[in-house]
Amino acid sequence: MKIASAASAFPEHYYSQRELLQRLQDYWGPELKNPQLLQRLHRNVTVEGRYLAVPAEQYTQIKTWGQANDIWIRVAQELGEKALCLALHHAGVQPEDLGALFFTSVTGICSPSIDALLINRMRLPANIRRTPIFGLGCVAGAAGIARAADYVRAYPQQAAALVSVELCSLTLQREDLSVANLISSGLFADGAAAVIVTGEDFVSSDGDHIDPDRVNSHEITGPRIRATRSVFYPQTEDMMGWNISEKGFRIQLSTEVPNLIRQNLGRDVDAFLADHGLQRSDIQSFVLHTGGPKVLEASAAALGLNNGQLDASWDCLRKVGNLSSASVLVVLEDVMRNRRPKPGSLGLLAAMGPGFCSELVLLEW
Repeated sequence: MKIASAASAFPEHYYSQRELLQRLQDYWGPELKNPQLLQRLHRNVTVEGRYLAVPAEQYTQIKTWGQANDIWIRVAQELGEKALCLALHHAGVQPEDLGALFFTSVTGICSPSIDALLINRMRLPANIRRTPIFGLGCVAGAAGIARAADYVRAYPQQAAALVSVELCSLTLQREDLSVANLISSGLFADGAAAVIVTGEDFVSSDGDHIDPDRVNSHEITGPRIRATRSVFYPQTEDMMGWNISEKGFRIQLSTEVPNLIRQNLGRDVDAFLADHGLQRSDIQSFVLHTGGPKVLEASAAALGLNNGQLDASWDCLRKVGNLSSASVLVVLEDVMRNRRPKPGSLGLLAAMGPGFCSELVLLEW
């Protein structure tokens, strides 16, 4: 099993954090009793700019959840198609080669789900197995890779695609002036990513076997997936998620999340590696989702990382914000393109999210 490619796609509307802060102050107006708090929270998330699903001035025209969700359906198709097309192209995989399509998002809903709409838009195989995933939030990028790996393990001659689209800006609650929502307004952003996972015996329709070490005309293909693990933390469902009402998605975010990570992530990674005859010192690269400064700091503390091993995650957070399920995929793309580890070295891809839970993927580059 191998990751043949990873590709991201973003809306065309990009704004600096400074401009977004000003627009949010205008958006909330006199209801925002403490603008200095908003300014401090936006500064602390260390984000320099973010993409938005639609032009910033249009957000004041969104009055209902239904209107926001209609935008989500439209933009999710556009970005999902773009990300998947790029991932297929970079992998040298044809659309007709896909045996399974996994789609994940936690910022909008529709039925039929976006994966079905993508099949129509892109004329994907009519017998493709599709799996829409909702509710996993930030952890879903890693979980989606793991589920795609499960699929190609069972069907080693096939390829599977994971598509993630998150349009976090469409979930902003105007009536919610809680600290959690103020942090969310400065941290979360919009974007999409796709990953192609191929089985050990996969042969593309043009007759090329996807070799993990070859260089094709597009990209160096990605790492092998050695193993995966899911870890669920009982009685932690209040840590992160949505409170869903007629107004839409209201952020639920506990200040205890970093402590939970510090207490559990190192132990769980060590147990995962030990089951494969490895220890933490054997891991030479880390691909972690961009949960935010406190999450990244807690992850570094839990794993004993202090020599720039999480620079890719920090850089993606700074450039585009937290993209929820797409975050870890964007970090993976950056590592594959710009920071590729030495051949044969081991890496860990990990993300955490609602449940509360974590997903771990052992990679061999």
